[in-house]
This record gives sequence, structure tokens and C-alpha cells, in this order.
Amino acid sequence: MTIDRRSFITNIGLGLAALQLPASLVAQTSKSPVRRPPRLREGDTVGLINPAGPTFLKEDIEVVTETLAALGLKVKPGEHLLDRYGYLAGKDKDRAEDINEMFDDRSVNALLAVRGGWGCNRILPLIDYELIREHPKILMGYSDITSLLLAIYARSGVVTFHGPVGTSTWNQFSVDYVRRILFNGEQVQMSNPATSGDVLARTKDRVETLTPGTARGRLVGGNLSVLAAMAGSDYLPDWKGTILFVEETDEQIYRVDRMLTQLKLAGILEKISGFVFGKCTNCGPGEGYGSLTMEEVLQDHIAPLNIPAWYGAMIGHIENKFTVPVGCEVEIDAEKGTIAMLEPAVE
Repeated sequence: MTIDRRSFITNIGLGLAALQLPASLVAQTSKSPVRRPPRLREGDTVGLINPAGPTFLKEDIEVVTETLAALGLKVKPGEHLLDRYGYLAGKDKDRAEDINEMFDDRSVNALLAVRGGWGCNRILPLIDYELIREHPKILMGYSDITSLLLAIYARSGVVTFHGPVGTSTWNQFSVDYVRRILFNGEQVQMSNPATSGDVLARTKDRVETLTPGTARGRLVGGNLSVLAAMAGSDYLPDWKGTILFVEETDEQIYRVDRMLTQLKLAGILEKISGFVFGKCTNCGPGEGYGSLTMEEVLQDHIAPLNIPAWYGAMIGHIENKFTVPVGCEVEIDAEKGTIAMLEPAVE
């Protein structure tokens, strides 16, 4: 067998380049071992960060502090927690510094974003991923925090958590998942509320199966628009064999169509083994010409993949939220609308 000289040299060069990459720059594959952060315990300290939009009221921090106190937790505010720079919660370097310092601070056991907004993509190059790999801690949030959840999992191999932010509604449904997954280390099966309420047939939180079946893989995803904005960057994991989950809010249906098209053109959809769409809150057809329905958009993009998929999971800009471990091995059932954890998400 003859080997083309140019191909040989190219392959050798690529191999040497790969050997020179630091571990923090190598994206996680779906089969790579992940690092689980230590679980939460009563008396632990949670570092409050604000990596996206600003928090205007000190009362918000008081409410978050009281909420975590009810869970038996103490808080440590980031130095720049109440900063503001236009629509951002301070300068990029300061927001990133708060994150790095919380991971480096041995007295801090977990990190919680106070709110979402926009801005996390801007600070991804400033995060110390090697530090996070060496000192894994729980990091939780949703919406724009998707950027950090995915980048830290991809670069550091640490499981992160798509769940309530500090200013979310910490009701019984949401807190139950927080306790069972982050405190108890349970392998939880997530499912929508079982009762239909005071009506004869369920009208809320329905499971809409797109393609029936079950699938296993690492659960990865978050807010659809944030994820689409990261496509093509070095801050996303290897999608092969993963279960992709997404959610969205305040987007017209054609925009959801556009973002799913972007994931398709980026080669992401063709690699996944399962698909879960949470809630698309306030996602209407808009004005003007007739619109596709959300079901039609999902049928166009997801049904041809012929993988287990459904719509309506308790993930998104809603009061009743799952705590979703990004990077955890799960099994989904698209007919039942369940996500079953196959391993604990914390140590």
C-alpha cells in the first residue's frame, strides 16, 4: 500500500498538534469519563455570581439568601455581584473573575447564578477551566447560563446543572429535584406532574411524542438561542451519542425554526441519539403571513432523524423545573416523557 506524502505529513502534523493541546482545551466526548462535583450538605456555602445581566435590587440578593438559608445553606456574594455595565452585570473581566475566585475559594462549596440575561458567551475565554477541573463544584443556572454549563462541561469535564437561578420560583416541585439530585445524590427519574388538576383531561404539561422509543447517552443542552450562538466555537462538547435537550422563551416560531436549522447545518443534530424539547414559553406565531406551528417545525427538523424525541418536558422559563445534570448518563423514554439518570450527578 502506498501512502501519499502530503497526507502522511499532514496526519503527523495533526497528531503532534493534538499532543500539544492542554487538557483544558480538549472537548469532552460522549464516552469520556466526567468529574462529578461534591454534593451539597447543610451548612455548606454557596457562592453567588451574576455572570450575565445585572441585578438591580439588593432585595433580590436578600430573597436569594433567605431561600438558600431555608435549605440550610450559607451564601458568599461575589465581589462584583451588584456591578452594572449597561445591560451586563459588570465588565467581562470582573464577571469572569468572580467565577474563577469562587472555584478557587476552598470555603465555597457550590456556585449559583442569581439571574440570566445576556453576557456569558463574552466571558468564556476568561474562565480558568483547568482550575475548575482541579476543584470541581456544583454550578447551577439556566437561560444565558447555558454558555457556562456547556463550556465548563466541554473544557473541564465537570458535570454542571441546568436548574433554578437565585431569582427563580423555589417551589416544592423544583426544590424536590434540587434536594434529591444535589443533596442526596439520587439517580432520579424526571417526569412531568402526574395529575391533570381540577379538569377531566390534562391541558397543561402534556408530553407530545415526536418519535417513540428509548435512547441512552450523556444529557447535554440548554437554552436554544444561546446554544445556537455557540455553534462553531470551541466551547461545545462532542455531540456523538448524546441526548440533546433545549428550551426557549419569547421567540416567534420562525426564529425557533432558524435556530434548529443552524444546529442542523452545524452537524449537531445528525450526531445525537435522542432529543428533548422542554417548554417554549410565549413562543407565538407573530404577525403577518401565516406561521408554521411548533409541532410542524419539530416534525421538519427532528422527525427525519428517526431518534426518540418528545416535546413538553419541565425544562425552561417556567416555575416547575427539573434540575438537569449536564454531562450525566441518562435514558429517555419518548412515549412516557421521562429522563432517567443512570448514574449520580454528584459525589
